[in-house]
Amino acid sequence: MNLLEDLKWRGLVADCTDEAELGQRLAAGPVTLYCGFDPTADSLHVGHLMGQLMLRRFQLAGHRPIPLAGGATGQIGDPSGKSAERQLLTRAQLEENVGCIKRQLQRILDFESGMNPAQLVDNAAWTAQVSYLDFLRDVGKHFSVNVMLAKESVRARLEDREAGISYTEFSYMLLQAYDFLHLRQTLQCELQVGGSDQWGNITAGIDLIRKKTGLGAYGLTFPLLTKADGTKFGKTESGAVWLDPRKTSPYRFYQFFIQADDSMVVSYLKRLTLLPREEIEALAEAHAGKPEARPAHRALARFVTELVHGREAMLEVVRASEILFGGDLAGISEATFREIVGEVPTREVAPADLSGQGKSLVGLLVEAGLCPSKGQARKDIEGGGIYVNNVRAGDVGRVVGGGDLLFGKHLLLRKGKRNYVVVTVVG
Repeated sequence: MNLLEDLKWRGLVADCTDEAELGQRLAAGPVTLYCGFDPTADSLHVGHLMGQLMLRRFQLAGHRPIPLAGGATGQIGDPSGKSAERQLLTRAQLEENVGCIKRQLQRILDFESGMNPAQLVDNAAWTAQVSYLDFLRDVGKHFSVNVMLAKESVRARLEDREAGISYTEFSYMLLQAYDFLHLRQTLQCELQVGGSDQWGNITAGIDLIRKKTGLGAYGLTFPLLTKADGTKFGKTESGAVWLDPRKTSPYRFYQFFIQADDSMVVSYLKRLTLLPREEIEALAEAHAGKPEARPAHRALARFVTELVHGREAMLEVVRASEILFGGDLAGISEATFREIVGEVPTREVAPADLSGQGKSLVGLLVEAGLCPSKGQARKDIEGGGIYVNNVRAGDVGRVVGGGDLLFGKHLLLRKGKRNYVVVTVVG
């Protein structure tokens, strides 16, 4: 398959200015394209992976990607897909956010390639130099208010009489169009990609390029990433999954994809991974035949976690996830173990309880609530059903002390295959 055919198979084409013409242009030679990311928060989220991966797909096909951090447009806020006015950020907040987003973009794209390296730009670099009057004269005069009012992003807000739309957000379309014009003139950028809610802004840029320069340009949008109930992933939606590990830990990030709805997992594999079609089709077949084995979920979670957080973090969270299935605890970091603690019941004990000669395992099992009585605790130990830090404890006289503590404060007790309690020393 060529690139466009692959994008269509993956469900990544929502609108395209002229698919046949774009296909011919892509086949003729490398194309420079861009996708914008506004710094309205200090981290991108899972929904933004669609745009980042779209740029990466084009780069792998030999084209040159330009990720744009919207230091200027972020000061306005895009009304597309929003039912209310965005809160305006200070310049200091925007500068901090731009720095964070730049670092995240650099994890996905190759900026060192000798043939087609990605180039990171910030639209504040050229927009800040333009005066308001010059912008109105050179850009604003090319826009019909009637046409702007018909754009979906504007029309939806106008229909909501309570929310409405401010002149500030109404002007956003002009700024994004100006970005495309600037990149077309300075970096020979011929294609803009973005989510389906950006179609109006993209076509506005194409029109501006044609009116100002007579040059052609292309637009391609992909469907927004949605959950099983149809709601989209976003910063202001409930349950946002961030790319910054300080906001969503790698463990939680991995768990999000492991727990993806069965009906969505194959779609996510197509849209959020670079796995080849043959491998995805094999995973889809395995998923359909035995969904409880979760082969598609594991492949998805591993790929996306490694993409965003790196291979070392991915391997650690995979091992951490296996801990609750009896996996080895050796080498797990304390930060990751704390994530596991949040998944199971916890019992707190005083330092004195495990100091000195320690505490009998029998008594600790009762205190932790894993066994109803000392008699039952002894039977469970003798039967081989009790584990301390995922190591079977077969001695009824076993004593638990400070030397058994993980990170000097935790003890993982298990009864059978799935009944866990974390005993934590507090005080």
